Amino acid sequence: MSEADLPSAYIRRRLGSEDAHYGGNLVAGAKQLEIVGDLITELAMRYDGDEGLFRAYESVEFLAPLYAGDWVEAKGRIVRVGNSARTCEFEVWKVGGPRNDISESAAEFLDQPVLVCKAVGTTVVTKDHQRFAHGSDTHERAVGQEARSKP
Repeated sequence: MSEADLPSAYIRRRLGSEDAHYGGNLVAGAKQLEIVGDLITELAMRYDGDEGLFRAYESVEFLAPLYAGDWVEAKGRIVRVGNSARTCEFEVWKVGGPRNDISESAAEFLDQPVLVCKAVGTTVVTKDHQRFAHGSDTHERAVGQEARSKP
């Protein structure tokens, strides 16, 4: 199966004042993980017709802060498919934000988006919940690398 055959997902949203958790309107990293959770759910729905269960993060990197008023774009894609596990990669980018130096309501999109979070996670969709056939799904497939067996 080629990478083009595996689904991807995309979310764009503004972080509001209700998302600020710390002083200075800083948004907690947990908000980014919530967005990643929505992406992995969409990926499972697209691939298997089921929301699946987010099993684990392999890695999470918070690379830059986010604040209330920032705009983010998040992207996810399935990169490896096993019998029931789907490994996914995610990126969250800051693409815009407020310009309080100009006025209380000024905002603009960035010329160069800033990568604020990278993550790899696995969702599980048990065989009895997989609604879509994908050919010979009895062996794990990898995109861009050799298949790895999972215990």
